[in-house]
Amino acid sequence: MKLFKSMIAMGVALSFASSAIATERVSIGTGGTGGLFYVIGAGMAEILNQHMPDTTARAEVTGASVENLRRVAAGQMTFGFSSSSTLYEATAAEGPFQEALDVAAIAYLYPAVLQIATVSGTGVEKMEDLAGKRINLGPPGSNSAILVQRLMEAYGVFDPANAQFLSYTEGATALINGVIEATVVLAGAPTAALIDLGAQRDMKLISIDADKVEALIEKYPFYQLYEIEAGTYTNQDDMVLAINDPATIFTSTDAPEETIYQITRALFDNLDRLGEVHPQARAISVETATNTPVTLHPGARRYFDARGE
Repeated sequence: MKLFKSMIAMGVALSFASSAIATERVSIGTGGTGGLFYVIGAGMAEILNQHMPDTTARAEVTGASVENLRRVAAGQMTFGFSSSSTLYEATAAEGPFQEALDVAAIAYLYPAVLQIATVSGTGVEKMEDLAGKRINLGPPGSNSAILVQRLMEAYGVFDPANAQFLSYTEGATALINGVIEATVVLAGAPTAALIDLGAQRDMKLISIDADKVEALIEKYPFYQLYEIEAGTYTNQDDMVLAINDPATIFTSTDAPEETIYQITRALFDNLDRLGEVHPQARAISVETATNTPVTLHPGARRYFDARGE
């Protein structure tokens, strides 16, 4: 009898052990806890836990794009978030990457738009007026700082002596206090820093000219033109043309096709739920998902082909 009970106990233990082994762990590289990557990544983890059987998904706090790319390529995480520009550079051994990483796209998520803001009294009405003006480019080394420098160089108005490297909130405050004449934000529109700026000052967004940036976008094909619709911000009466460096999710080229297919299906079959996580997540759609700067992973391609995208 004791032997029989022992055998039952061993069977139960083995059953639990087998279940634990069968559970697939999905680690998602995001960014800092206050950032959009983390917020939406946490929402994705919840959806995967609900809609992928025998899967435990978790959003990991990271240093964002560059760290995510390196760790996913090394097999330390299942998939991650990145700006399109950084994802492209990782596959081309450019920018911060000395060697190409074996990563592939899962999907375009939502636009991250370079918004250049000024206020009345600065004398800035168009891009050419930034010559000789003090402008906040965003945090040092950030995608916004790199992009706005490239844009200003295309217009011939970049001067390192006038460049400031502040956070988006600090940049808005500096503009309000007259310390600078313009500031930038690389994010979805509308964004909190510029909403707050517009509530305190007569804010104006600077529009770019498609002809002026044609060579820039040809040189850096991960950038896209983007129209910020009139009325996006208070007293914004006209459409503003800007540059978009979209947010994407990606994985290792070695990731199993079935795993990535199931992840893609769980996320894009439940976009209504993901849209509840943050307003910017509502911009994620099947229709734009394949607009990625690098090749789609076969698992993701399989899903979108089935959806007709």
